[in-house]
Amino acid sequence: MPMRPMRWGEFDTEMFMAFHVAVVGSGPAGFYAAEALLQSDMPIRVDMFERLPVPFGLVRHGVAPDHQKLKAVTALFENIAGHENFQFLGNVAVGRDIELADLQEAYDGVVLATGAASDRKLGVDGEHLTGSVSASEFVGWYNGHPDHRDRTFDLSHPTAVIVGNGNVALDVCRILSKSVDELKSSDICDHALDVLAGSRITDIFLVGRRGPAQMKFTTKELREFGELDLAEPVVDPAELQLNAASSREVEGPAGAGVDRSLKILQTFATRTGGLRRPKRVHFRFLLSPLRVEGDRQVEHVVFDKMRLTGPAFDQRAEPVGEEVSIPAGLLVRSVGYRGTPIPGVPFDANRATIPHKDGRVLDGNDVAVPGLYVAGWIKRGPSGVIGTNRACSVETSEVILSDLQALRETSHSNKGARRDRLLHALRSRSPMPVDFDGWRRIDVLERAVGAARGKPREKLTTIREMIGAAKDKPEPPHRTLRPLESCEVGS
Repeated sequence: MPMRPMRWGEFDTEMFMAFHVAVVGSGPAGFYAAEALLQSDMPIRVDMFERLPVPFGLVRHGVAPDHQKLKAVTALFENIAGHENFQFLGNVAVGRDIELADLQEAYDGVVLATGAASDRKLGVDGEHLTGSVSASEFVGWYNGHPDHRDRTFDLSHPTAVIVGNGNVALDVCRILSKSVDELKSSDICDHALDVLAGSRITDIFLVGRRGPAQMKFTTKELREFGELDLAEPVVDPAELQLNAASSREVEGPAGAGVDRSLKILQTFATRTGGLRRPKRVHFRFLLSPLRVEGDRQVEHVVFDKMRLTGPAFDQRAEPVGEEVSIPAGLLVRSVGYRGTPIPGVPFDANRATIPHKDGRVLDGNDVAVPGLYVAGWIKRGPSGVIGTNRACSVETSEVILSDLQALRETSHSNKGARRDRLLHALRSRSPMPVDFDGWRRIDVLERAVGAARGKPREKLTTIREMIGAAKDKPEPPHRTLRPLESCEVGS
């Protein structure tokens, strides 16, 4: 790819001969869509709009801070952003700074890649009590998302319960389980590390509604729980017994990953060192949340004991008529993310996605909305890993290219002037949008502050800090960084 991005205010007569596509959202789906469009043979300009001043979506604010290798994908996104026909516009929110209708008027295509920012509820009594929080809030807090940076979490009770059997639940569990020494070399945010250093949690229950054969953990992340400094995994061997249908589910190549994870849990079940460690992680299965009890604050999480019935790959969890109560002060709900509606865009409330066909947004009559497309989690739901978004975005990009080709054969694009006026209006406001050079200045500052503390980076966590750092002469972060050496668990 050519490597010189277009600068603010730069004018190019070729702009009026190209097609113009707006991508809303700068996570993996957005960047993969931009990559596919820019690698095509058609003359296309891509403008990426992001409501935060910083790019990369859940790679920055969702991937666990102690899993730095997963964040290496940002090097690819940096390369995409270096294309001469790519432009990043951070700190621009659709619906706040610009209307979707304006984008549709100024661009030949608009790709909605806004992800799934909200969480699914348990739907049980007492879920509203203080101490009941969503995984998205907790993850956003320790990862420094500006929306969640100022959240407070009470970690004074000795027991925490995490409901969910996916990798996000596993991430939350691991962060609560690790020592300060294990975390301080990650890019976990300083404010979160301070709170975790004072945690009094000793027992963490990771609870799944179905059995171990249906868990969604990846083997590598599950194995890490056998290598923690302070925490010991605890598994009841009886809960690892599979019924006949579950045994069939883990047979063969399709179940190889789950089979490996089961073997890890079986190894955990034979360990006897738990009582000698200050923390324990209890892996529990076949427990479905029934209610949360407490006087304003979470005090107990009550579960229905379940059993699986039905054929392999179509089993249902049914209550057996027995309740299990776990005393706890913190309940973290990790049962999935949900997309949120965008004003003026059709929305399937049941699936929490935007209805589409092959990436073309459909209206209420299942007719494609001209020039409006969707990619990523808001398209297919919160499933898969980072790389899964590539095929999803390529599918969308292919239909965009097909539509642009049809447009070129009928009447060439004439949106360049309208796009130019729109961007000029955005540049005239205060604060100006943050371009990719502005993000690079933020990146340099974060890495420098992190390096001084032995970390990959120390993230800026407020919009004000980010905008200040994005300027040619960045303002210093408005906070005092406390040496980690003074942190002690339980202090």
